[in-house]
Amino acid sequence: MKIRRPRWPRTRAGQRRLVQAVVAGCVLALLPATWLYVSTADRLRTTADAPRTDVAVVFGAGLWQGEPSPYLAHRLDAAAKLYRAGRIKVVLVTGDNSREDYDEPDAMRAYLTRHGVPDARIVSDYAGFDTWDSCVRARRIFGVHRAVLISQGFHIRRAVALCEAAGVDSYGVGVDAKHDVTWYYGGTREVFAAGKAALDAVFRPDPRFLGPKEPGVARALAAGR
Repeated sequence: MKIRRPRWPRTRAGQRRLVQAVVAGCVLALLPATWLYVSTADRLRTTADAPRTDVAVVFGAGLWQGEPSPYLAHRLDAAAKLYRAGRIKVVLVTGDNSREDYDEPDAMRAYLTRHGVPDARIVSDYAGFDTWDSCVRARRIFGVHRAVLISQGFHIRRAVALCEAAGVDSYGVGVDAKHDVTWYYGGTREVFAAGKAALDAVFRPDPRFLGPKEPGVARALAAGR
């Protein structure tokens, strides 16, 4: 069975229609990314000017031999800096613990305690399987209404937009990162992830795992009073 290769239209009208279709497809593909940039334009901060709030949310970014990856370590360093500066009171670490030998939240907790954040001020979300799940669970499970979100610059706009859609008044701190292969991969991935983010924001599906409400954030805040 022979597979026919697509042919370039022979007529000018056909060629024009093909070009128009390609341009329209590109525009539609970029609309979600444009939405992310426009909707979060006034929500991005640095560790120096992040608003004072009770909670910071740090999103998981992988482990290397059981320890936070360099990208995740940069996120945690920013959270520890905000805590030491008195800009936040509690850190909610959200990540993947879908299997016994992979535990992002506990690795994140251990890293933060080594960098000066008291264990009692850290709350773990073990079912933050993706950004939307983490945002929904922050609001519905942990009762977070306002937060500073911490991630890399290529991801922070999506995090802010999704947490806003989930009902969390959010500001984003995008930490610096070396522009290596991982950075370029992450930036490219965000173009495609923006489409899913737009669908999540519109349809607001339940996370993969919801479960009962947890008092961890309220308890951690009460412990510091």
